[in-house]
Amino acid sequence: MAGDAAGAMAPADDIFISYARPTVAVAHAVSAALQAAGHRVWFDDALPAHRPFADVIEERLRAARVVVVIWSAAAAKSHWVRAEADVALKAGTLVQLSVDGTIPPMPFNQVHCVDFAGHASVVAAPAWARVTASIQSLLGRAELAATPAVTAPPPASDVTEKPSIAVLPFANLSGNPEQDYFADGMVEEIATALSRIKSLFVISGNSSRALKGSNITPGEAATTLGVRYVLEGSVRAAGGRVRIALGLIDTNAGARIWSDRFDDTMEDVFALQDRVALAVAGVIEPAVQIAEMARALKRPTQSLGSYDLYLRALHQYQSLAPDDVRQALLLVDQALAIDPRNAAALALGADCHAQAVVVRWGSDLAAHRRDGLAMARRAMQVAPDDPEVLARAVAALWQLGDNLKTLIAHVDRATTLNPGSALAWATSGWIRLIFGDPARAVSEFRTAMRLDPISSERPAQQTGLAIGQFCDGQFDDAIALASEAVQRKPGLQVNHVVLAASHAMLGQDADARAALAAFAAGHPGGNFRDWLSVFGNPEHRAIALAAIERIAG
Repeated sequence: MAGDAAGAMAPADDIFISYARPTVAVAHAVSAALQAAGHRVWFDDALPAHRPFADVIEERLRAARVVVVIWSAAAAKSHWVRAEADVALKAGTLVQLSVDGTIPPMPFNQVHCVDFAGHASVVAAPAWARVTASIQSLLGRAELAATPAVTAPPPASDVTEKPSIAVLPFANLSGNPEQDYFADGMVEEIATALSRIKSLFVISGNSSRALKGSNITPGEAATTLGVRYVLEGSVRAAGGRVRIALGLIDTNAGARIWSDRFDDTMEDVFALQDRVALAVAGVIEPAVQIAEMARALKRPTQSLGSYDLYLRALHQYQSLAPDDVRQALLLVDQALAIDPRNAAALALGADCHAQAVVVRWGSDLAAHRRDGLAMARRAMQVAPDDPEVLARAVAALWQLGDNLKTLIAHVDRATTLNPGSALAWATSGWIRLIFGDPARAVSEFRTAMRLDPISSERPAQQTGLAIGQFCDGQFDDAIALASEAVQRKPGLQVNHVVLAASHAMLGQDADARAALAAFAAGHPGGNFRDWLSVFGNPEHRAIALAAIERIAG
């Protein structure tokens, strides 16, 4: 028959999913989890419009190496599901699960079926590991990703240990069904932008769209899709203008952790969608990171996995106080003992070693430099396509004296991989400062600050912008920025140097000497000249040096 002939040429999917329409959301969640584990998955939401659907289904069914049948009361009555299960049973490719306690009909009841009755989410339940084990056996794979609910925590490099998020269908409040296309497109653009953030596990847009019109709560949507965070939104268009309201909900805590709205014109719909998606992606990552750090700090120490230890280390590191950075380094070592390929921990460890070298604490700076360089380079090898890892590793490498031109290429790649990464843009700003291009640096820092108005990284962004403003002769602006930065993060000692130079340039000698005294108090035995390398342009560095030496006496 036609299906048999075409089937010989059908793409070889790893997994075919069979289900009844009432459990479409479960099918989407299962598909998303399996795709996240690197598998090619097919089910009938991908039917082409130009071919008989029965032919396509048979081709994909017979080409699949595993057929996952999702049994339910509706599936047991479905001739389609029973026929697909029969093909799989005869081919030896059948894997079964039941979402509501339904026992598979004969003869499928002779094959074990994993029961998920009573679980709000299939992929978040411990029993999901038994499904993945069966798939693993049939595929002959050495690894198949587990899910966050498995009792023993998976390695942090596994996508499912990352915080998970879904962008829910936006409500169209315009009263005009024709505006549905804009709301749907907005969801797709935001989901795509978030998918570039390697520290997040983002549910596919297809799965989220399956919930459109279901009237379920954000918490119910989260359990259905197996995620911790959901982004909900609404669109209201009228008179050529549009308002987009958004809210990020931590469903585990039952709390809204971020909300905002965007008002704009509808002149260029696609450009508007791009702008909003980029802005949302920039703020979502730090908002989730803050929530995740708070979650990790509450967990019992004995149950911490590599990812949680990394989050605790990041929390300690953020003050930049030497004792906190030392503690962060110890936590990084513990995280790497569990998962040596935890790229985020490797990059953070490199940054800790870089701080030791820059601030000159410890008795063996050469060892810190050696270990920091090794960790940064290892992080970039393990995760060459993770923009946040690249950015943090590059930040460590320039502080440790690595080749600057090579680092520019790496940081440019990070901003290309994720244009919404404030960390990548801020690192690019620092690299441009050191390279002697303060005008470009100012632009990069402003982009970072626009993307990330809330996280603990903002003082460092303000510091970089302050240096750029000094180089442009905007000494008042430099003072305002450096003053706020050092107040929010006293460990950023370079701010005192910027303040001393800026006040001195304005003839405010008393304030300049006070800034220099604050530097000496916070950095005993330190020499302000060691910090002037941040003025990459020799002319600007000479101006800053002369200004400080004048008031230093």
